[in-house]
Amino acid sequence: MSLREKQAAAKRDEECDRVRHKGSDIMGNDNAGENARNRQEAFKSALVGKHLPVLTLDNKWYKLLNKTGSVPLKETEDALNQLLKRQGKLNTESKDIRNLKKKLMKEIVPMVNEADQQGENSKLNKQIEEHKRLIEECNEKLEAYEDELKDLPREIERLNLQLMMFTMECCYDIMKDNDKQINDTAEWVSAIRIELKKRLIEKQQMEQQNQEIYNYMHDIFGAEVVNLFDMKYNPEQK
Repeated sequence: MSLREKQAAAKRDEECDRVRHKGSDIMGNDNAGENARNRQEAFKSALVGKHLPVLTLDNKWYKLLNKTGSVPLKETEDALNQLLKRQGKLNTESKDIRNLKKKLMKEIVPMVNEADQQGENSKLNKQIEEHKRLIEECNEKLEAYEDELKDLPREIERLNLQLMMFTMECCYDIMKDNDKQINDTAEWVSAIRIELKKRLIEKQQMEQQNQEIYNYMHDIFGAEVVNLFDMKYNPEQK
């Protein structure tokens, strides 16, 4: 085979390897996507029939996941809080409007009776018409608020469910990552224990060897052995 043919063959092999690696990456991504979809379906099935607390009103939820920094969590959390604020505002304003309507109704009755007795009274009639206008305005606002209040619980429930789905996905990812780190740490600890035992055995062996050397030299040189061999300690005094 000529040099040119060898180079062409090498280039073909390199291209084949590149295609194989690319195919493996695609298959890996497809599998990851399929697993994520299956997981989402499993989460949805698990939530069917469950009574969920409103998560943004649950302190336990905040303690558990509020510091994840997840964008979907934050966006959905803010949207849900806005709906809850709107619901509270509508309920408060509806109560105020009903009280105002009750007051206007109470005031208009004696006005009408007085107008019947006095006949034409432009000032009194204007007051009656103004009260009627305000009462009608109250009715219109109450009707609009009631329609919105009927829709809000469904939208709150939808966002709350969506937030729970995001929460479950975050919990899954956190636990998977924790499991990996736990296993890695366990392996590291196991390896360190083995290394520690090995080092302790080596330490004992070296101490024993030093003791034997010291004893031998001490028999020959006496206490001067410490200075002669530049010993930092006397094994017998350990």
